[in-house]
Parts: sequence; structure tokens; C-alpha cells
Amino acid sequence: MSSIPVVARPAPKQTPLPAKTRVELRREGWSRRLPFLPAFLVTVALTQLPFVLTLIYSFTNWNLLFPGKRSFIGFDNYTRAFADPVFRQAAVNTVVITATSVIASVLIGLALAMLLDRAFRGRGIARTLLITPFLVMPAAASLIWKTTILNAGGGVLNWVLTPLGGSDIDWAGHHATLTVIFVLVWQWTPFMMLILLAGLQSQPGEVLEAARVDGAKGWQIFRYMTFPHLRQYFELGIVLGAIYILQAFDQVYLITQGGPGTQTTILPYFLYLRTFRGGQIGFAAAAGVIVVIATIIIATFALRLVASMFRQEPNR
Repeated sequence: MSSIPVVARPAPKQTPLPAKTRVELRREGWSRRLPFLPAFLVTVALTQLPFVLTLIYSFTNWNLLFPGKRSFIGFDNYTRAFADPVFRQAAVNTVVITATSVIASVLIGLALAMLLDRAFRGRGIARTLLITPFLVMPAAASLIWKTTILNAGGGVLNWVLTPLGGSDIDWAGHHATLTVIFVLVWQWTPFMMLILLAGLQSQPGEVLEAARVDGAKGWQIFRYMTFPHLRQYFELGIVLGAIYILQAFDQVYLITQGGPGTQTTILPYFLYLRTFRGGQIGFAAAAGVIVVIATIIIATFALRLVASMFRQEPNR
């Protein structure tokens, strides 16, 4: 068979748009962007301007106890922040509490989402009850856990454990970090469950049924089909959960007061102490800028790590 030579045709020349057409397109583009301009300006005013002011304050020695001695000191506040052992301990506590809470919330939320993805009698009631912890205000939830459930003198948990050989345990005092993590997991597990449940219910049923007909077992379906499908939902849950749990303040302030010692002092509570109790506006602003930059770096690294794990999963 003889081959037919293929002659490459030159690409058609693109004629530039007339000046009138470019003006009309530009005008049309601005007409589409204009309705979003008020929202954009409000967002900049409420988010970016305060950060710029915080950045300016971080280069001053502004202390509310000495209002007349405010001056520019450069990077001294940043040097003090890195040299402060309480700040370093608060950073470690924040990473430990945030990472543990997010991982536990995702795993428990995945298990609950897989249970709710099945059809059973009373599923609507079970779903409503499981969502309830997320609807409770953090301050109210913290007070309930501290005074009603974990109270050393007559809490519900100690009352349940007493017949099993337990005693009156001061959970907030002797197990402060575990207590804070437990309350955070209790409150954020429904959030992870809802996100992962939406991912499970978005799977095409025909594909899963075809896999079962071909002889695939439940674990194989989950590993090779469901788990990769949930990638974007895992990423969304991890990022949003880490952002919100990183800002946790009510649980630490109302349950442990950052103690005992600095055992549960996390960065938001550390900034509160330096700002409102110590009056160290410049130092607290520098610490806040460090926290923001570190959060962006860690979130970017975590997203890339999760994405690489899902990219490697189909090749195994």
C-alpha cells in the first residue's frame, strides 16, 4: 500500500481585532466585574488592611502599659519571638493538637460516613444526631464538657467509670492535652463526616455495581475506587479542618487556661495572653505574622503531600 504524503498547511493568520471591538470587549469585561467590586473592596478592607496594620505594628515596641514610648525597633520583636521558649512551646503544642485532631476527625468521620452511606432504618435520625455536635457553639460545648462531663467531683465520665474501677479523675488537670484534643475531635468529626459523605454519595452506582459483578471485594472497591474518588474531599476536609482547629481558642481558654503550666498553651491563646493581658502589641503582632507565614507554608506542604499520596496510589 502506498502512503499518501501529508502536506502541512500553514496556520491561518489571525487578524487583529478592530479598535472598536477591543474597546467593546474591555467594556463588557468591566461590566461583568463591576458587580463584584463592592464585595472585593469589603474583603480587602476586612482582611488585608488589618494584616498590613499588624505588619506595621510588628516593627514597633508598642506596649499598652507604656503608651508614650512607642517607636520603631525593626526586627527586634521577631528576634524576641523566636527566642521566647513559651512561644516555641506554644508552636509545638499547636502542631501536635491540630494534627492529632484533624487526623482523628478525618478517620472517625470517614467511618461514620461509610455507615451513613448504607441504607438502614432510622438513618435520618442517626444523621441528625451525629451532626449535632458541630451545631453547638464552641464556648457552650467547652463549658458543658468541663462542668458536666469531665468534672472531677461529679462528672458524667467519672460516674460511668466508677463501677469499672475508676476514680475521681481530674481530666482537665492530669490529661489536659488529651482533653482538648478529645473535645476538638468531638466537635469537628461531624464536619469531616458531612464532607466525606457527600463524596461517597457522588460516586456513580453503576461503576460500583459493575466492580461487584466482576468479583471485586469490598476492601478492593474501597482501596482502588472509593479512596481515590474521595481525594478532593479529603483535601478539602483536611485544609478547612486544619484552618479552623488552628484557631481554636474557646476550648483552651475555658477548659485548661493553657495549663497546667504551658502544656496546652497554643498560639491563639499565647497571642491573647501577650496582647490583652501583657499589653505587648508589637511583640504579639510579630508573633502573629510568624504564625500566618508558617500556616501558609505548612498548609501548602500538607496539600502537596496529600496530592502526591493520591497520585502514587493508582501505581501501586
